[in-house]
Amino acid sequence: MIIWWNVEIVEQIMIFLGWIITGIIAFRLYKTQLKQPVVWKVVLIILIGLFTFSINLEYFGRVIQIPILPLGVWLLYLFLRKNKEKWQKYRPFAWLGFGANFILLISLLVGIPINNLLYPGNDPSIYISNVEDAYIINTHPTANEVSFVTEKLVASLQGAEKKDYFSDSWYNEIYLETQKTERFPYILANTFPKWGSGIRATIFLENNGKGILITSQEKQLYFQTKQSLFEEGNK
Repeated sequence: MIIWWNVEIVEQIMIFLGWIITGIIAFRLYKTQLKQPVVWKVVLIILIGLFTFSINLEYFGRVIQIPILPLGVWLLYLFLRKNKEKWQKYRPFAWLGFGANFILLISLLVGIPINNLLYPGNDPSIYISNVEDAYIINTHPTANEVSFVTEKLVASLQGAEKKDYFSDSWYNEIYLETQKTERFPYILANTFPKWGSGIRATIFLENNGKGILITSQEKQLYFQTKQSLFEEGNK
């Protein structure tokens, strides 16, 4: 269950469809051959044809690779150029391997915005969806012993308001005051994001129980709730 929780389901489906399209094209090319090649060799040629020199570009906050040079096709040509008959037989599949990069790229370009529509990155409930087995970890000596009620946390997320987490008051608190305190001394552990979102994030809780700092590889988001999430226990 945990293994499948962080799967980016939309993008995986689109990539799977891309491979299906590649497979259909390969099957049609295979059928058009007068002397049909060995199937496993066709698969190997396509996989080698996938190797490219690519450049990275940012797309909707994600890094995608744009294929530029067909390194795999060139490599196959170096090995097969002395046998013109073999090269003529396998050349379409080598170029299909290179073309599959663009098929998969288009699938990804379609899948990413759909994924963003289904799982908006500014919604805290996307990052914190399942809290049945969640618990709080104290990460700083100034942290009190606190607990929370699951139902209260889920309800508070619905009305949480996005704020700028690095404010002037926080700067003064951290860098100018002589008494050092930690603004986010708690981690909300063992939570799960919304199924299919593929999001991986660390959830920090503010010392007053009204702030949630969500940290992922791509960004940091800070939300404030109207009421404290904590039920304070003994210090």
